[in-house]
Amino acid sequence: MKNENESKGMDRRSFIKAGGAGTLALTMAAAGFPGDIFENKVQAEELSERLEGPKLAFNSNGKFKIVQFNDTQDDERIDRRTIQLMEKVLDSEKPDFVVLNGDNITGGCDSELEMKQAMNNVVQPMEKRGIRWAATFGNHDEDSTPKSGMDESDMLKFYMKYKHNMNTPGQKGLTGTGNMNLLIRKSEGNNAAFNLWLLDSGRYAPQTIAGQDFKGYPTWDWLRFNQVDWYYKRSKAIEKQYGYKVPSLVFIHIPLWEHRFMWWGSVDGRTQAGHDLAMARHQINGERNEDECPGPINSGLFTAMLDRGDVKGVFCGHDHINTYCGNYYGILLGYAGNTGFGTYGLSGPDRNRLRGARVFNLDENHEGVLADTHMVFAKDYGIDLTANDQSIDPLPLEEK
Repeated sequence: MKNENESKGMDRRSFIKAGGAGTLALTMAAAGFPGDIFENKVQAEELSERLEGPKLAFNSNGKFKIVQFNDTQDDERIDRRTIQLMEKVLDSEKPDFVVLNGDNITGGCDSELEMKQAMNNVVQPMEKRGIRWAATFGNHDEDSTPKSGMDESDMLKFYMKYKHNMNTPGQKGLTGTGNMNLLIRKSEGNNAAFNLWLLDSGRYAPQTIAGQDFKGYPTWDWLRFNQVDWYYKRSKAIEKQYGYKVPSLVFIHIPLWEHRFMWWGSVDGRTQAGHDLAMARHQINGERNEDECPGPINSGLFTAMLDRGDVKGVFCGHDHINTYCGNYYGILLGYAGNTGFGTYGLSGPDRNRLRGARVFNLDENHEGVLADTHMVFAKDYGIDLTANDQSIDPLPLEEK
């Protein structure tokens, strides 16, 4: 149903320019968004544009490319090769969209300025090239919060001030920060061809639940039921809106338990025979060099996705030296490896061999739309893989 201003031929952009920022703020509050998200009319206008519907669209040839960078994970003095890798991937692949999928920064920042410099380092490769991007959060993004006072909600607001960022404040009432979905239009018309789910998989498990601690269990976090429920209901609403299930990808930082089940071909077993069976059954490719590190509780997201039938893949980071991907009962489960040179990698001189990014090729004429996904690595671009530190001064921080 059109509102009064739209029926008179005034679009939202004109409405904001005419002084409707206050009205939009009230509308946003009613919709569950934070009331302090905009600082001025310009920000209100930009936010209104984010909420009007899908702004991403398939190209005229029916193609759309996504790059996933995971675990850039550094402070304000980032390793120069992290930036070099991002730039070379972007220049080579020329993606339409980029996901910074958690642990974008880490500890070591002693002030709000240094945290902003750390974040600015990893967004500049996209900003300079005019490539749209969005970020999720991981378990390390708040490592510098105790010193800086800047938490994830502050970080999200900072990211959103960049011209090419596509994050939104996220649905109010959900666990985590910035949970959102982003629709991609078909090459012709306004119908959705694909959907991206960006979810906050949290940081660490609570100290106790019902008076019981987690000693002996994994201590990372997990998606909560309210997030899974939101995905499920939102997925159904999108189907109702367009009259069909819109295929999609899910980006989360911390893996699901099903990642581990798929690799071993078993819930309990960890045998070579089980893995050999899984390799053939689930078409697994890539490396597994460390244990998967999910939280102590299974979120139930996988069964929700099976029931809905719209998600084509779930991709994470977190475990830096895993790069594998497989088809687990119709849903791809995969890792993007580790982009950042400033954090742990393989042992010894091979430390940086798996630094890289994951590429997704979408084709609206391909069944399921997701045509291909594969890893690209720093070694493919001739980047120095020496196991040392090559930190640099922060990239220039423009006033936002």
